[in-house]
Amino acid sequence: MQQDLEQMQKEAEEAALSAADSRSLYEAKTKFLGRTGLVTALLKGMKDLAAEARPAFGKKVNELREKLEAKFAACESALKAKELRQKLAEERVDVTMPGRKGKKGTLHPVTRIKNQLVDIFAGMGFEIYEGPEIESDYYNFTALNTPADHPARDMQDTFYLSEEFLLRTQTSAGQIRYMEKKKPPFKMLSPGKVFRSDEDATHSPMFHQMEGLVVDKGITLCDLQGMLNEFARTMFSETSKTRLRPSYFPFTEPSVEVDVSCASCGGKGCSLCKGTGWIEVLGAGMVNRRVLENCGIDPDEYTGFAFGMGVERIAMLKYGINNIKLMTENDVRFLEQFKD
Repeated sequence: MQQDLEQMQKEAEEAALSAADSRSLYEAKTKFLGRTGLVTALLKGMKDLAAEARPAFGKKVNELREKLEAKFAACESALKAKELRQKLAEERVDVTMPGRKGKKGTLHPVTRIKNQLVDIFAGMGFEIYEGPEIESDYYNFTALNTPADHPARDMQDTFYLSEEFLLRTQTSAGQIRYMEKKKPPFKMLSPGKVFRSDEDATHSPMFHQMEGLVVDKGITLCDLQGMLNEFARTMFSETSKTRLRPSYFPFTEPSVEVDVSCASCGGKGCSLCKGTGWIEVLGAGMVNRRVLENCGIDPDEYTGFAFGMGVERIAMLKYGINNIKLMTENDVRFLEQFKD
């Protein structure tokens, strides 16, 4: 029996010393000192010994356990110290080496254009107002003089959340909310996201709009074009100018489409402007009398103009981007081109 205990001690110590890492040492320790280990099995087998032999045998097994626990503890401490030295050596940093130069981030082109537009119109005295993205049918359509049978109300064009609420299709809804709270004269600019069921190379189901509104006594289309000329010169080039073409919008009368002279060819005609010398950039017009009345403003005393533009469209024209989807894919190779 004594020889068996000595042999077990020898095997356990060899296993502890030969362990290459903490995991193999743990496995060796479990083999001998675990709940189902060899030393534990010796203690459980004491029931088969004669009563008078049990005390002596139990004492020797406990002494063996204490020796092995001490041995495994010493080996564990040595292994942890060794592993720590290896880890520090692998993770060592040479502070004398030159550092890695980090890449400088840049603003997204849509953010750039939005900031520029806000700066341009804020410089003309416009107040910034941001309305909610979830709108009621009243503010998005009815108050803007949109007929009940207008195609824009159809399910295939608008994202409805319920019969009453929807994802706004235009930031013009913010103009109604603003006019309900403010008394003229005023100038307001409403930037934000809008949502429409539309997608191709030049359209996206989610995009950014910026609506502007001016209401005062004696406002005319001349005031609108003068302001838009200033916008075009600041956004595109000093020689840019605008022209107005008749159009139709439910919330303006008269309504116009606004073209800007092509900054690429200076109005001579090129592939960008399809040889016309002009590029359509936004819609505008004089605020419809019914819209003013819906907001409690006397249309016989006050007049106003409104305009709305897609921020992505301005960015595409400004930077020569030919596909709107490039601005939502977050391709770093694309975004890195827009640096100061």
